[in-house]
Amino acid sequence: MELKRLNKEELSALYKEEMIFDFPGSELKSLGSMHRMMDRGLYEPLAAVEDGEILGYAMMWLSEEPDSALLDYLGVLRGKRDRGLGGQLLGLLQGRYRQLFGEAEAPDSENQEENGLRRRRLGFYERGGFRITDYQCALFGVKFNNIYFGPETDDRRVEAAHRAIYARWFSPAHMERYIQLPLRPGEAVRPAPAWVEEEEG
Repeated sequence: MELKRLNKEELSALYKEEMIFDFPGSELKSLGSMHRMMDRGLYEPLAAVEDGEILGYAMMWLSEEPDSALLDYLGVLRGKRDRGLGGQLLGLLQGRYRQLFGEAEAPDSENQEENGLRRRRLGFYERGGFRITDYQCALFGVKFNNIYFGPETDDRRVEAAHRAIYARWFSPAHMERYIQLPLRPGEAVRPAPAWVEEEEG
């Protein structure tokens, strides 16, 4: 299995055939936003391919720091799951980037089944070599634990680099309204309807 960078047409097909089914609307940015970010060199859509067949994907939001990126979306195609492909995909990403930032929904739902799913997701990343940082965030009204893979051990530096990825795209006003990174202890999550678009960063 290897990683292949997708062009806009390939990303569009994957988005419409897979991603809209894999992620809730509150967490999924628009296809147009992804295309605009690609135009500015901020976004790298990748597919995990074997023998010409796409098995999974990773949408990477690029950092200014060399070989660093935010893992925006990760998925294995329907019909290809439960084969360990997700872990293999993480390994490929770790070979491509020196450090990776990510978010996984925090397990504080009133729904215990949902909490179990969120804990399993965090466990997947921990088994894959990520660690859970000491800060949380809230993005467009959704609360997340933050995960990190790389050489940095100071979470304040991780936090600053993580926030800077969003600040490359969003205006200060948009950051203030929708990006609570970090989420301070006791700070309420500001509600948002879903991912809110902004044409210019």
